[in-house]
Amino acid sequence: MGMSNTTTTTEPPPSGSQTEIKLFQKWSFKEIKVNDLGLQRYLNLTPMVAPHSMGRHEHQRFRKANVNIVERLINNLMRPGKNGGKKAKAANIVKQAFEIINLRTGKNPIEILVRAVENSAPCEDTTRISYGGVVYHLSVDVAPQRRIDLALRHITAGARAASANNPRSIAECLAEELILAANNDIKSAGVSKRNEIERVAQSSR
Repeated sequence: MGMSNTTTTTEPPPSGSQTEIKLFQKWSFKEIKVNDLGLQRYLNLTPMVAPHSMGRHEHQRFRKANVNIVERLINNLMRPGKNGGKKAKAANIVKQAFEIINLRTGKNPIEILVRAVENSAPCEDTTRISYGGVVYHLSVDVAPQRRIDLALRHITAGARAASANNPRSIAECLAEELILAANNDIKSAGVSKRNEIERVAQSSR
């Protein structure tokens, strides 16, 4: 018996089938640039849907530079206390805050976050030096990795402080803090903290 040689041809998938990876399936990472040259290497904007890397960065020094900036914001919301260890809750807070930011500004909330971090990252700080039994402060430059750490810490701390004993939710306070910081407004806790740190460092030069 002869066997018929039948070849099946598979058509290539349509060009629109490769969908873009968007944060929370809504916000695009495209065309978002880091203007601060010192932070470009450490402010990660790798596209992802769910900002959750399972803590892989914890096992090696400086590995957190490879963690998406949105996930780092979520991690900073999980400070010891009410939200300690509740990552799903912290992610929902950031998700709601991003929705509020988009409604108020009409811009991509990821871009607002990047501008807020740039404006809240101190460039100069002080360190304690002991010389001959006398302790005095000396001005030093801040490493780029630490600049992002401090910016995220001050932004989330300001949002938590604003929501305490306040009828507004933490998501609303976080959205307002990010918008103020992105506009370099002195009312922002992150921007005011940066100005305070740099003013003390300038007097210690």
